[in-house]
Amino acid sequence: MAQKISRRDFLKLASGTSLFGLGVLASGCASEAKDEGGDGWMPDQYQGRGDFPAHLKGRVAISPHNPSIMRDDEKCILCGQCIEACHNVIGVHGYYPLPLKDETACIGCGQCTMWCPTGAIHERPADEQVEAALADDTKFVVVQTAPATKVSLGEEFGMAPGSIVGGKQVAALKALGFDAVFDTCMSADMTIMEEASEALMRLTQKKDELPHFTSCCPGWVRFCELFYPDLMKHLSTCKSPAEMMGATVKTYYAEKKGLDPKDIVSVSIMPCTAKKGEAKRPELGHDGMQDVDYVLTTRELAKLLKKKGIDFENLDNAEYDSILGESTGAGRIFGATGGVAEASVRSLYYFATHQAPPDDLLEWQPVRGLTAVKEAQATVPGVGTVHVAIVNGMAAGRQILDQIRKGEINRWQFIEFMACPGGCIGGGGQPKSQFASSEDMRKKRIAALYTEDRGAKRRSSHENTEIQTVYKEFYGQPLSERAEKLLHTSFDDKSGKIFDAETQHAANTPPKA
Repeated sequence: MAQKISRRDFLKLASGTSLFGLGVLASGCASEAKDEGGDGWMPDQYQGRGDFPAHLKGRVAISPHNPSIMRDDEKCILCGQCIEACHNVIGVHGYYPLPLKDETACIGCGQCTMWCPTGAIHERPADEQVEAALADDTKFVVVQTAPATKVSLGEEFGMAPGSIVGGKQVAALKALGFDAVFDTCMSADMTIMEEASEALMRLTQKKDELPHFTSCCPGWVRFCELFYPDLMKHLSTCKSPAEMMGATVKTYYAEKKGLDPKDIVSVSIMPCTAKKGEAKRPELGHDGMQDVDYVLTTRELAKLLKKKGIDFENLDNAEYDSILGESTGAGRIFGATGGVAEASVRSLYYFATHQAPPDDLLEWQPVRGLTAVKEAQATVPGVGTVHVAIVNGMAAGRQILDQIRKGEINRWQFIEFMACPGGCIGGGGQPKSQFASSEDMRKKRIAALYTEDRGAKRRSSHENTEIQTVYKEFYGQPLSERAEKLLHTSFDDKSGKIFDAETQHAANTPPKA
């Protein structure tokens, strides 16, 4: 009688004996596999005992209570790809002392889900909760779509990377039964109204709070709270665009439409798994309600559309709903690394001078591209030269933050941080390409966002007419008392939940080679 062998043992045996040609499970080229983190799915460095407890050997620690990601242990083959992503790309795994205290040191970015060859690690699903909300006639269910999803969702239906499918996405969401479909690019414009105003205030009045750190990326925010709590005073207090939209829907929009905010279910379609954790933060809500109730990743939306039999590729384009549906080119480039900084400086220039930004700030090439750390300068009359840095991938961010902490860098006044390579277009909730680190795929998605920007009727956030109306009728002006209450938040030192006090100093020490 033949002896059965588990999937894990089979894959380990196959990769070790080159059963798949070159020991690579989804590729046909050893050199390409090395770009993914070693010789195939079973890098040699994970075959030894290592310094981790036996139950953590070959994989990252994921708490069963993690709000963003989860793991199916039956699918895990201990290949170590999640470790490579978490250490080499995100700079988390291995940068903390053991044992951990109350929580695992995870920022929820989901890059491990992109690298996992068996799908063992995946986002914590919310599709069933969303389906239940849509089936509840007593609820008014709204949804918003992030800019990066508009240039990636099509990949799940066989379309080329970078295909612009925003209109089809709106049609698909309406076909699913959502009562209103909003554009997160609109609240990205709102974020710029607040962020650029806040940055200008720091540049001119509160220079002790420089450099100004962006706060749109929840993975980066948690990274700062865990590893660099002493630098949190530099974080913008702005909520992310998704959370600003959620807060505005349950206040301004509800009032305009005569809806009880408690009857509104707010859903967001995001390229990011960390958004799931962000939505559950108690700071991001008011009057006993969360700003956003459920988050679906790009992958989850595709799964739901396929389940419902919606022929996505053949849908006609539809328009976002008014009041919260208009966006500018600045709001659309939020999904690319450098986009937040570029959008911010466009409006910061206007707020400082009351003049339109010059053409070179509408095509600000130094902040664009996939380089891990980029630098640029912008001359703003009345303010001076604003020195900007762009960082994507928290492994690179860690190096920059260490230098800031030590006082080795003081030339930057505005720094944009994004946890994932390429920014949101490379988020942990995006469609999976054949190779998780494919720069070509990211470049195509980014190029599509800049195509959207150049084709926009208005390219600076302060030009958004719906934004102007919302401020006139509800918020008053950026940084007003109501804006501070609903569009801004606070952050906490979370290192104490992870590390014992006597070992916190080791949290930023990289593992020994």
